[in-house]
Amino acid sequence: MRRRTRALIGTIAILAFVIVYAPLAMALADSRIAETPALVQALLYSILGIAWIFPLMPLIRWMERPDDPV
Repeated sequence: MRRRTRALIGTIAILAFVIVYAPLAMALADSRIAETPALVQALLYSILGIAWIFPLMPLIRWMERPDDPV
């Protein structure tokens, strides 16, 4: 598969993941984090803001793989 095709597929997959992840993270933040102290809130929001990267790293690596020689 060409790199350009992988990038298209990966971009669509990332967009779909973020569309699902963002509302879940917001729901968690709204229900659980609001009652915690400000410092804990900052830490939890930082974790939620970075957490999406870890499940998507294999996909990003796959997208950036060089094309196979023909």
